[in-house]
Amino acid sequence: MKKIVVLMLAFLSYVGVQAQTGKNFPALTGTNLLDKTVTIPKDTKGKYTVVGVAYSQKADEALKSWFQPVYETFIYESEYDVNTYFIGMISGIKEVAAGTIEKKMKKGVDPVLHKHMLLYKGDSKDYKDALGLKEKDTPYFFVLDKEGKIVYTTSGAYSDAKLEKAEEILDEASE
Repeated sequence: MKKIVVLMLAFLSYVGVQAQTGKNFPALTGTNLLDKTVTIPKDTKGKYTVVGVAYSQKADEALKSWFQPVYETFIYESEYDVNTYFIGMISGIKEVAAGTIEKKMKKGVDPVLHKHMLLYKGDSKDYKDALGLKEKDTPYFFVLDKEGKIVYTTSGAYSDAKLEKAEEILDEASE
């Protein structure tokens, strides 16, 4: 019985994440670690975009598991011509500490990733609802088409299978 409950919860969480596929990514403006403002999808139109989102410290830790594989696949000497962003959402009481969080990120994140790291400061409720960000301690990943529509969604720590699925979608798009 316990296995059935666990399987059902896993399936429902998968369905909730997949339900966002086909919708437009909501306009989100953040500042990267080079102090440049970026609005997704407005500033990313014309290219496919890979986006990772975290809105808690635990989710941020799991998001870090994606940094190296995403960098190697989509940024460093990549065959893919895509935008790539990792977004840390800072809202509520944490907004007071945003400056400290940003300083720690600048010191703790490899400088080659600074232009790909966005900080969003503000109310996150609308984004949580629009993107189906149900699990606070889980990072979420999206592949957006050239117009900003979500074509792939996944969540959780990095796995080869998740990254391969994103690559498959990008390969199909370039055919």
